[in-house]
Amino acid sequence: MPRLHLGAWVDGGVGFLQHRLSWLFDAVGSLVTGLDKGIDTALSAPAPLLLAGILAVTAWWLRGLLAGLLAFAGLALVDSLGLWPEAMSTLSLVLVATLITLVIAVPLGLLAARSDRTSAVLRPVLDFMQTMPAMVYLIPGVVFFGVGVVPGIIATIIFSLPPGVRMTELGIRQVDGELVEAAEAFGTAPRDILLRLQLPLALPTIMAGVNQVIMLGLSMVVIAGMVGGGGLGGAVYRAIGNVDIGLGFEAGVSIVILAMYLDRMTGALGRQVSPIGRRALAGARSAAGAAGRLWGHRPQPVHAITGVVVLALAAGALNAFGGSGEDRDGPAGAANTGKGRTVSLGYIPWDEGIASTFLWKELLERGGFKVDARQLEAGALYTGLAGGGIDFQTDSWLPVTHAQYWEKYGNKLEDLGSWYGPTSLEVSVPSYVKDVRSLADLKGKSGLFKGRIIGIEPSAGEMSILKDKVLGEYGLDGEYQVVDGSTPGMLAELKRAYAKHEPVAVVLWSPHWAYSSYGLTKLEDPKGAWGKGDGIHTLARKGFARDEPEVARWLREFRLTEEQLTGLEAKIQQTGKGKEQEAVRAWLKENPDAVKLG
Repeated sequence: MPRLHLGAWVDGGVGFLQHRLSWLFDAVGSLVTGLDKGIDTALSAPAPLLLAGILAVTAWWLRGLLAGLLAFAGLALVDSLGLWPEAMSTLSLVLVATLITLVIAVPLGLLAARSDRTSAVLRPVLDFMQTMPAMVYLIPGVVFFGVGVVPGIIATIIFSLPPGVRMTELGIRQVDGELVEAAEAFGTAPRDILLRLQLPLALPTIMAGVNQVIMLGLSMVVIAGMVGGGGLGGAVYRAIGNVDIGLGFEAGVSIVILAMYLDRMTGALGRQVSPIGRRALAGARSAAGAAGRLWGHRPQPVHAITGVVVLALAAGALNAFGGSGEDRDGPAGAANTGKGRTVSLGYIPWDEGIASTFLWKELLERGGFKVDARQLEAGALYTGLAGGGIDFQTDSWLPVTHAQYWEKYGNKLEDLGSWYGPTSLEVSVPSYVKDVRSLADLKGKSGLFKGRIIGIEPSAGEMSILKDKVLGEYGLDGEYQVVDGSTPGMLAELKRAYAKHEPVAVVLWSPHWAYSSYGLTKLEDPKGAWGKGDGIHTLARKGFARDEPEVARWLREFRLTEEQLTGLEAKIQQTGKGKEQEAVRAWLKENPDAVKLG
């Protein structure tokens, strides 16, 4: 059959919409961002334990004393893990996505319930929306709205909309037809039939749909973290990228606690607003024993509201709202240059990118800037830069490795120059692997390496060069599989194999601290398939140098030697995961003349 270029047509359609309807996407993005910031600000304002107390009182009112105590214990655990701000960002994302989803889903469900034709049209559309892999929605989301929380919320809305529509339709259709006919016989208006008969009886089913929408929204937070959505999803994504089991477990537990709280509260609320549910609750309370009545005790609404007001007043009395950041002296010539302005940095979790990003995060914060550093995939990072959602990034390998991104986005970016070079790309093996000194030596030895070359992020330019050019140049195409993964994953596999004295072939580059930690052989490239060495460039969004001329000047003048860069990378490795900025501060104390701003 002839090749159907469906992807090209979709890509062209997306480009057309981006060009013609940019004003609409900007308006939607502003609305969603405003909602998210408003809810996030409200949730982040009280001290964590006071807000936990308010949420626990709500749980006590809806489900009983035991539920309130467990809710407080779970939320206090999130705070003790140091993930409270991320949890509130995640809760804000889910609430915004749920609110917008229900505004769309409930009317659609009502239309589908009242019209078989509408239901038939909606059914395949909803099937498509729910079965399409959720990550696919991020691609147009990033193109239309840039990186950040907005594409994550939009993808969440699309993914969680079908159950909201379906459960609303199901709830209305399940209402006994004889009751509807009786109401019509008494001359009841259709609007009153809907509002006073069908909706009250359908509420348990509709609330079950609300519950599903919220649960699907929470399942999307990790995917949203891949495009800079932040929150607990961002923490999980960082943990995956860094192979940080501890952070991944802590963030995962926090998501579970939020999910359980929201699941139990929406379920209880569904019973409270439904006449049938209230009768079932009353029957269960009357049948419970003394212990059951104690743990299931629920205060009167006025008492619960009073408790919430008292806690809110306590928060104000304890000056728990807001908070000022720590004032720190900036380096010479940079003190308070930023005056509180925000600068956003993006980085790929490669060692030199992490080192240079957190170095600049520290320097800019000392200079009076607020810095938002986001870990992203290479594609999302360049898209964010081109769209203006990211101010700059410090780890662009040009002109070879990231040539595909520069070709696509170069006219929307500013090149602030190279701060390190030349670099080199390579496949490396442990030095104890004999008779393998060049890429040509890999031919016929796939059994020794299990037929694999352990790679890094699939979006990395080095991976494209290896797959598209290097393997073919040396006749290794059908013999070796390049394993897509992540930089920390590749390093973990290298560490494991090295400890067992096993052969392994990994994708690496120079400079890299692995060469000082392990005995490795860089496989020679006599055919020059890798190309010439790159410079590591700083790229900024269009207009950044005009908006922040002082910062742009600092970035243009920035240079590190190989000794300085590898030393900073080693310091970060020694200090441990999650303590990158602490490592940078220690390195700056040891190398006070390494970076001069002024």
